[in-house]
Parts: sequence; C-alpha cells; structure tokens
Amino acid sequence: MKIYVVSGLGADFKVLEKIQFPKHHEVVFIDWLIPDQNEEFLHYVQRMAEKIDDSEPFYLLGYSFGGILVQEINKLKPAKKVVILGSIRSDKEKSVLIKTGQVTRIPKLLPVRFFNEKTTNIYSMFRKFFDPKNPRIFQYFQVRDPYYLKWSIEKISDWKFEENPDVIQILGDKDIVFPIKNCRPDYIIKGGTHLFPATKSKEVSGILKGVFD
Repeated sequence: MKIYVVSGLGADFKVLEKIQFPKHHEVVFIDWLIPDQNEEFLHYVQRMAEKIDDSEPFYLLGYSFGGILVQEINKLKPAKKVVILGSIRSDKEKSVLIKTGQVTRIPKLLPVRFFNEKTTNIYSMFRKFFDPKNPRIFQYFQVRDPYYLKWSIEKISDWKFEENPDVIQILGDKDIVFPIKNCRPDYIIKGGTHLFPATKSKEVSGILKGVFD
C-alpha cells in the first residue's frame, strides 16, 4: 500500500529522511506547490490531492503544516489511516501565538519581503519557533519562496477544522509550535522539539511500524 507523505512548512524531506517506513509499503513524497496569487486554501488542497491515486487504498502522513494539509486531503480522498507528526487535529489546538495571528491578522499584513531569506527576519522566526537550539535548522527548510511562506502562515492562522478522532497524532513534549498542553496526542515523543522527526527518528519509526500494519 502507498503512504503519501507531505512535509512541513517550507520543509523538503530532509526532516523526514531518517525515518524508517515499513518496507512492505511504498512511500510517495508529495512536493509542495507554490500557491497562485490569492489562491483559496481549498483550491490549493485540491491541486495537491491530484497527485494521489485513490483507485486503491492508501495512507496519508503529514508533518507540521503538512499534517493540516493531509487532513484536508482526507476529506476529498479518504485514506485508510491518517497520521500527523508535530501537527494539530483541530483549530482548538492552536497555540496562543497562532490564535493571536488569526485575531490580529498580522500574517496577512506583513509584506512579502519580510519572508525573504536574505533578511534576518525569516531565519530568526524559524529558529525561535521550530527549534531554538538546533544550528542546522535551515538544512531542513529548503522551500523558501517568500509568497509561499507568507501564504502558508496566513492559512495556518486562519485554519478551522473539527477534530477527527480517527486521525493519529504524534507530538513532541517540547514542541513550541504546537504545544502538547493544547492536545491529547496518541503518542508522545519525550524530549521532542518540533523537529522530532529528524532528531528522534528511531522512536518515530517504531511507532509508524505499529501504525502502518
């Protein structure tokens, strides 16, 4: 069976490359698309979902923003199982910071140039919220198109979703982006920051071996 995988905001698959997926399944990584100007989230989800063959059963796995995306894809093309790493199952699990962004509309008001990798703004933001102590953080975040980053942060802030209890949630207990105190995860990665798929890959691989039976 195929496992379709979507990585996190701005992340290519380096952050997931150490994970050992069950060998009897085929892993298909879905690359992020650059959103069109003023593209609605649903339309974007539909474009991402085009890469999934739903003529046969499949699994979905998403990391961070990818976790949000696969839950939306699941509404269009239902999967046998949906697993999210370092992500949330509903808008009720958002952090105070993200909720503040939703109320104040700050992400929408920020100019695209704020998200230019040549400025210190985007680097500082990623370091602060993803893993303040990890000097290699930019090795994991290779999708740096400024409009894509701004658009994605806006969509995360605005996202509203009713929890699906069938979605399997794996969270790190040191995650700043999606704090565990707001969630009831199925699995907890001890000492895991938001980058736990890269830093705690053995624990994640063990869990996925049991989930994708």
